[in-house]
Amino acid sequence: MDEVRVVEGSQAIARAVKLCQPDVISAYPISPQTHIVENLAQMAADGELKSEMILVESEFSAASAVTGASAAGGRAYTASSSQGLLLMTEVIYNAAGMRLPFVITGVNRSVSAPISIQIDQQDSVSLRDSGIIQFYAESSREAYDMHLMAFRIAEDPEILLPVMVCIDGWILTHNYEQVVFLDQETVDRFLPPFKPQQFLDIARPLTYGSHAEDDVLMEMKYSIHDAMIRAKGRIKEIIDEYAQLTGRYYSGLTEAYRTEGAEVILLGMGSMMGTAKDAVDEMREKGIPVGLIRVLCYRPFPYEDILAGTRGAKVVSVMDNNFSMGSEGAMGMDLKAKFCNLEDHPLVLNFITGLAGREVGKETIWQIVDRSRVIESMGRPELESYWVDLNKEILPSGGVP
Repeated sequence: MDEVRVVEGSQAIARAVKLCQPDVISAYPISPQTHIVENLAQMAADGELKSEMILVESEFSAASAVTGASAAGGRAYTASSSQGLLLMTEVIYNAAGMRLPFVITGVNRSVSAPISIQIDQQDSVSLRDSGIIQFYAESSREAYDMHLMAFRIAEDPEILLPVMVCIDGWILTHNYEQVVFLDQETVDRFLPPFKPQQFLDIARPLTYGSHAEDDVLMEMKYSIHDAMIRAKGRIKEIIDEYAQLTGRYYSGLTEAYRTEGAEVILLGMGSMMGTAKDAVDEMREKGIPVGLIRVLCYRPFPYEDILAGTRGAKVVSVMDNNFSMGSEGAMGMDLKAKFCNLEDHPLVLNFITGLAGREVGKETIWQIVDRSRVIESMGRPELESYWVDLNKEILPSGGVP
């Protein structure tokens, strides 16, 4: 029997992880991730959770613990944020290279320096090249569902890669929202016990993470990329299976919102897209042809779905909650790279929004759309990213875009 409760986002995620029955959970607290592992530790202490809880001394150790657990054939989980995710970087590259599936909750928080505990997606986006699959949730309810799907996706024999479910810190971890919890029987039908394809066994010795010369290393790297590309179709199938079992329908790797007849289409991911939908509704009521595409799965990058959803539009305005210093926002770069060889594609503009928790309100979305329409009407692209709502009074000389 499903249970409906209003809970903190972190508690919803912890309850999803509990239902997935991981063999090993490694925990190192860092704000705003802390409540997730606190809830899991309490469940373990109360005897509700049978997982082995490993309290480690750093995020590097947390990632190493779940990598080792996966190599031993176990289902594994951890969570981190900001500098903690960056400290996991070396291990995540290794885990993906060894095709070891586990799940991480990446609680988005700005990266130092200067130090900030507010949100942006710089931390998780910095791991985009590692081989970890990345999902971005808009709400606590969606974060709950994504974690249930993440284990199934990671452990699928056609994929076998770590998966990170990214959620905006504070906004989703500490808010209270109504969530419909599934029962254990339903989750067990969707997520059977993990059956590893290969694991450490003294009776059948294997080598993990061995040295590779140039005659095989390129091929091994390509195999990770190939698994990611092929995963697009498999992820959609798993999402459909989840929908058939639970009645909770997701559109796949992206969500199109009011894109019919839209001349300007906003593209982004995470919790700010809920506000963007409200702004789109306001503009539509005033006759402004605006739509929105929300990216649920950022890696592998679903450019095919974005291309299909933006046909007929004049402008795609990418709202990046991150920035690659010296270039532009990561998703803006991704989309331009895929669109550049197409003869007929919309103009792609890049907007940097909400870094370190700067508010992205409806007025911000209006500003992005207004500027997009002006640039399009001028008939020339703007090559540099536009940083939205910069306080120009405190910028260094020459720093105003």
